[in-house]
Amino acid sequence: MDKLIPTVNKLQDVFNTVGQDQIDLPQIVVVGSQSSGKSSVLENLVGRDFLPRGSGIVTRRPLVLQLVNVSHSDGDADTEARAQFLHLPNQVFTDMSEVRREIERETERLAGSNKGIVKTPIHLRISSPDVLSLTLVDLPGITKIPVGDQPSDIETQTRNLVYEYISKPNSIIVAISPANVDIVNSESLKFAREVDPKGTRTIGVITKIDLMDRGTNSLDILTGRVYPLRLGFVGVINRSQEDTLASKPIAESLRGEAEFFSGHAVYRTVQQHCGTATLARVLNQLLLQHIRDHLPSIKTKINGLISQTEHELSSYGTAAGDGGMAKSSRLLKMLTVFANEFSSSIDGSAHEMSTAELCGGARLYYIFNDIFAAGLDSVNPTASLTNSDIRTAIRNSSGPRASLFVPEIAFQLLVKPQIKSLEPPAQRCVQLAYEELMKVGLSCGTNEMRRYPRLHARAMQVVSDLLRERVGPTAAYVASLIAIERAYINTNHPDFIGGPGAISDLQRKLDRRRRESARKVSRIAQRQKSVDGDAVMVGAEDGTEPVDPAEIDDAVDDVRSRSRINGVLDDPPRTPSGTLRRPGSGSPLGSGPSGQGKFFNSFFGANGRRDVLHMGDEPRVNHSVIPVPNRLSHVSGDGTALDDDAAALSTQLSADLTVSEQRDEMETSLIRSLISSYFQIVRKSIQDLVPKAVMHLLVNEVCENMQNRLVEVLYKDDLIDSLLQEDPALVAERDQRAAMLDVYKQAFAIINEAM
Repeated sequence: MDKLIPTVNKLQDVFNTVGQDQIDLPQIVVVGSQSSGKSSVLENLVGRDFLPRGSGIVTRRPLVLQLVNVSHSDGDADTEARAQFLHLPNQVFTDMSEVRREIERETERLAGSNKGIVKTPIHLRISSPDVLSLTLVDLPGITKIPVGDQPSDIETQTRNLVYEYISKPNSIIVAISPANVDIVNSESLKFAREVDPKGTRTIGVITKIDLMDRGTNSLDILTGRVYPLRLGFVGVINRSQEDTLASKPIAESLRGEAEFFSGHAVYRTVQQHCGTATLARVLNQLLLQHIRDHLPSIKTKINGLISQTEHELSSYGTAAGDGGMAKSSRLLKMLTVFANEFSSSIDGSAHEMSTAELCGGARLYYIFNDIFAAGLDSVNPTASLTNSDIRTAIRNSSGPRASLFVPEIAFQLLVKPQIKSLEPPAQRCVQLAYEELMKVGLSCGTNEMRRYPRLHARAMQVVSDLLRERVGPTAAYVASLIAIERAYINTNHPDFIGGPGAISDLQRKLDRRRRESARKVSRIAQRQKSVDGDAVMVGAEDGTEPVDPAEIDDAVDDVRSRSRINGVLDDPPRTPSGTLRRPGSGSPLGSGPSGQGKFFNSFFGANGRRDVLHMGDEPRVNHSVIPVPNRLSHVSGDGTALDDDAAALSTQLSADLTVSEQRDEMETSLIRSLISSYFQIVRKSIQDLVPKAVMHLLVNEVCENMQNRLVEVLYKDDLIDSLLQEDPALVAERDQRAAMLDVYKQAFAIINEAM
């Protein structure tokens, strides 16, 4: 038990040599308002007058006071009281006035002379046979209002500093409260209650009991009836300012304190709660018990810190050897590891892989199959082609001659620029792959290699140069792929739709639109009941409402306009009511039940005449007048329904289009279909070949040649010494970790000796 407090003192000294505060050591923290008597309590415990005095805030740095009880067997008076500062390890003070001046000098050295406070503590050890072994921390007094040249935020500074110390679970809080101030206004008890609401580690000290008004006492406070604390209260008497100025010995003041409590009618009944000697004994017992309870956990924590520090220290590696062979071997090893780590990141076999984002080979896969594919899909092969562009290309490719078919030269002229539009996404794919490889290079390199910033920088330069060398040929090859596709338009490709396929596709669209148009006109015709003035009534017996003829005409015009836009004119079935002709022409407008002959004749031409709309073996019927079905009759002469009449009307109106307009629309639609078909073939080919080219010419080439290039450029005798120069900041950090490891091992040995 006698070794516990000296053990903690040794641990404090050991940890403070390197500024370590991760270990929460058991200690007693003295908290009180300004001028509450804190300094007098500490001086009474020591039995010496050694603390600075004055008006305002005097304690401006935490003072860690270690009281060590020493034997008095040697009889040497000089050893009765010795003081030693941690910042002056080789100097021993026996004159307490010199100790006071050194505290003032050390305070002004960091805190200045403007009454400001700092967190860095002053460590003072006093060895004397008249003290009990204690470890106390004297904090600046709690103040509310800045006075004089004190900082405006002096209250916040003191509050934060007090909380920093008393919030540690291993701290025993000594809350100083003057007896001549109501206990409910005690700032120290308020602070202590916030961090220790149950009062398990707070002891109250009531000072200046002798200055209370006559007829009043602190009996209820000392006995815990006013404010209960688990550790209780102790009452003491401070030296007056007059005694201090008169240099009255503290021993005499302590005797006067004992006489006051023993002779007082009230306080002599609670002697166990009164006196500085009682306070010292209680604090010594509390600290011993506190240390004994927490020392095992401190040992466990120190053991864990030793393991953690050893692991961190091993990650920094050892200093490079002085021998040339040792350095060259280390350099070659690091270059090999760097190259292997680069390749592993691409293959997906690296030891450490990121879980936050895609990287390395996975990122390349995403570039190829998502970004690049989406870029190709966003290219519309016919979006930039207007009907005028297509017609112009067709006519330019025909020269002075009229064409019977769509010229193939026009198709090639139009499709080549569209293939060229695939080059920007392909080149973007190459650039993204290059950037990802640069990121992989930056992430490579073990902690050992990063110890040498010059080596890592030169290695990255080699990687960058190698990538730049390969990205040029890769981009050129990708451009050549596009040029190859544009050089020869293979219309015999098995996946190409071709002319017959395009015509069949258009014919299917034609049939679908014709059926939709016929159904719409039929619905309108069925609503015709009778004519009453401007109203036309068809089938008046069923009682439907009259329909305006303008409504019918508008619907027919709508069908006709859609047919012009789509490039296909509907050809409804012929009706027995007559043969429809193009106005001004002796040729019939229909040539068969299916209307298919008219489609091919209008596109390719028949018998050398481009104005004929039919083709087939059916003989021509020359009619000079187009019979128009009677809209007022419900059934035609041969018993057909009204939808036949509506279809005849649609055919007659659509015949107003010229044959040349129909041909232009059909040729335009055909060219668009052919361009889209061939563009899809080229897009699939480019989407397959570009990633292969990037992998072969860029990724694989870099991975295969990286180690050889690194060794070729960096593994040279005249570069080894400069490349293997460690980062000064890293060396300092490694030395700090080594010092911390020594401190932890020393502290662990101290605890083992005490236990």
